[in-house]
Amino acid sequence: MPFTSLGLADNLARAVASQGYAVPTPIQTKTIPLILEGRDLLASAQTGTGKTAAFTLPLLQRLEQRPLATRASWSRLQPVRALVLVPTRELAAQVGDSARAYGRHTALRSAVVVGGVSLKPQCDALRRGVDLLVATPGRLLDHVSQRTVDLSKIEILVLDEADRMLDMGFIPAIRRILALLPRQRQNLLFSATLPETIRQLAAELLHNPATVDVAPPNAPAALVRQAVHPVDQTRKAELLTHLLRTGDVEQTLVFTRTKHGADRLMHQLERAGLRAAALHGNKSQAARTRALADFKQGQIRVLVATDIAARGLDIAQLPLVVNYELPHVAEDYVHRIGRTGRAGRDGVALSLVSEEETPRLHSIQRLLGRTLPSTVVDGFAPTRSTRSTTPKPAGSTRPSPSPNPHQGTRSRTTNSRASDQRSRVSRTSATPAGRNRSRNHQPAA
Repeated sequence: MPFTSLGLADNLARAVASQGYAVPTPIQTKTIPLILEGRDLLASAQTGTGKTAAFTLPLLQRLEQRPLATRASWSRLQPVRALVLVPTRELAAQVGDSARAYGRHTALRSAVVVGGVSLKPQCDALRRGVDLLVATPGRLLDHVSQRTVDLSKIEILVLDEADRMLDMGFIPAIRRILALLPRQRQNLLFSATLPETIRQLAAELLHNPATVDVAPPNAPAALVRQAVHPVDQTRKAELLTHLLRTGDVEQTLVFTRTKHGADRLMHQLERAGLRAAALHGNKSQAARTRALADFKQGQIRVLVATDIAARGLDIAQLPLVVNYELPHVAEDYVHRIGRTGRAGRDGVALSLVSEEETPRLHSIQRLLGRTLPSTVVDGFAPTRSTRSTTPKPAGSTRPSPSPNPHQGTRSRTTNSRASDQRSRVSRTSATPAGRNRSRNHQPAA
């Protein structure tokens, strides 16, 4: 099914094709026609399914169909016509990139306003006139307080990753922004999950909305193969280094729970000769942008991040995600591993699980409704009871095989470290790079 069959204009379909995409994803197939009709929308889909393109493409078309007659002079503040609110700077940058790429054959102007950078370039862009504004709530309110943005003519409002904004405490700020918008507008709410709090917000915000849900709740991407590696907490860095050195994966995204832990692990990897960078909230926006750009361009091999990177990051052909530490909230596991297995490509998600983290592993498995396969990596058998407390698949009497994220890794039946070290087996290999080729080349953003 081509994009034009959804009612998308030729110039936008041409822009999509220039990005290498030919077949719309299910979320795009279901939402684009509804948005083009002018309907309010409540949409839910698992990460990596193309939600950003699902609202950006029809949003651009609706703006282009109702162009402004003229733009006022430089001395007057230009009203914004469409507003996309997102929870993080990284997601804002991604949506902004998509808007520019898909709007390349239109006369529409877009801009991104986020914290951590200078206000002046953002103010200059707003004065020149912006049709589509992508913003984080806090920085947008900064512009409101300084009267550098006019939201009185908003025609379309998008709340992206609404559940994440709820988790991050942005709802009061969003309500302040909503009070500044005209009542007559189209509202689109996109969320990875639809808890009751999000449904309550939708009831307040949306008028007679269409509802689209293309995935079961808390379902990881179907192309992500998951595995658990039990290991002592004190040997996690050693095991991660071993996996990265013996694997054939060029890029790996590693999640830690804390900012300090991310920095510490980054330095450990660098001392081991692996090019790495850290991404977390204590980094300046310039440092965060540089780290992500270097990772996407292959200049660094390992990006160590906190959950700030679990939502919104669209990294092409990312083959491997590692949970160095399991998240406190089970739902965040799904968002973390959703960074791989995107847009029809295979991916692998590995979790290094210590005995202390076994309760978190149980919570994740209850959320997923299944037991994750567990394999002890040669030479890294836990010395305590991590293996015995890690659930095995029903009916299994031996550690279950990994879904081949590591070639040559063998299950162990002894917990003696000395015996493991004598084995000197180092044939562990991450997922073959050849498995990351696209199936249906679909826009992931």
